Amino acid sequence: MFSRIFDILGDGIFNADSHLWKNQRKLAHMLINDQQFQRFLVKSSSNKVEKGLIPVLEHVAKQGSVVDLQDVFQRFTFDITSILVTGYDPGCLSIEFPQVEFSKAMDDAEEAIFYRHLWPEIFLKLQRWLGFGQEQKLKEAWQTLDHMVAEYISRKREKLSKKTTTIEDEDGVDLLTSYMSHPEIMGLKTDDKFLRDTIVNFFLAGRDTTSSALTWFFWLVSQNPQVESKIREELKSTMPAEERENWRLFSTQELSNLVYLHGALCETLRLYPPVPFQHKEPLKSDVLPSGHRVGPNMMVLFSVYVMGRTTSIWGPDCLEFKPERWISDSGKIKHEPSYKFLAFNAGPRTCLGRGVAFTQMKAVAAAIIHNYQVHVVEGHPVAPSSSIILHMKHGLKVSLSRKWI
Repeated sequence: MFSRIFDILGDGIFNADSHLWKNQRKLAHMLINDQQFQRFLVKSSSNKVEKGLIPVLEHVAKQGSVVDLQDVFQRFTFDITSILVTGYDPGCLSIEFPQVEFSKAMDDAEEAIFYRHLWPEIFLKLQRWLGFGQEQKLKEAWQTLDHMVAEYISRKREKLSKKTTTIEDEDGVDLLTSYMSHPEIMGLKTDDKFLRDTIVNFFLAGRDTTSSALTWFFWLVSQNPQVESKIREELKSTMPAEERENWRLFSTQELSNLVYLHGALCETLRLYPPVPFQHKEPLKSDVLPSGHRVGPNMMVLFSVYVMGRTTSIWGPDCLEFKPERWISDSGKIKHEPSYKFLAFNAGPRTCLGRGVAFTQMKAVAAAIIHNYQVHVVEGHPVAPSSSIILHMKHGLKVSLSRKWI
């Protein structure tokens, strides 16, 4: 069932099962945690904030214009995901705000997949047969993704054949280079089909989840100025006294030990999980702890969004935005069980990119909160969109003012 709904992902890690999934999981875990990739992650994230995000924010602040912050974050995470996965920067984040075909295809595919959870199969088959609606949109998006990914693979193979990129690059390497450097590893043949499926899976995992979290984070912070003040004070605590009233960016090392900022991001993910619902399907008849009977071919949907707002799970103040709930009495980050805090899934399929996501989110959050004041446009409607990712339906329209001259 899952593979049919998410067929555009091919045999990648989200759809794979049994030994195929286990081997892909081991390989992805090894490559993501490799020092080469971690160096590449830190360097690429810092560069994209400094040379991609900041010029756009400076332009908006100088012009005194209104910008859709959600669009900015989607462009940022699309670029950085492309860099980390394939090594190529599509330049989606620039003051020209260019339309990027690959990014639009991802949006269309996600919307179509959402409706596959709602509509009966016979109606979906009719759409496919007659070539209209969400299924036709998905077909066109699929063709675009295949074309673009094939181009990435071809360019990378040509580059590697000329030995202009090696696995020993001191600045680190992207994931595609690492995969292509091993024609066969852990029982997996890394041919074009495998690389295509892997790239599309990583794009889905890395692009929209992080941008969704950042969008909701800045909306929540705008509604809770006391939280913003505490984050600013915590950021200042990492700097020498003479730099605290100056414009500056932060290194990954400076941000790694910030407890309150980490708690604020976790609190955002609790209230607005980027993947708001999940579904499972029993292999055999069973009875849930609730007493409900379930059987094979029955889709069991559960809402991570609702769980974050449930009193029995998070207490009577569950609707409040309180980063403090993530801080222990000793002043450290409080661990919450993954089956309670499901933003990164739980069990064997726990998200491999958790550390990557926090590295990116902290870099963006710190750069904006220390250097700018974000003003949400008065009366701007805020509501979730219809998608498998919890986007804002109308974006997040804001203006920016610079804090330091």
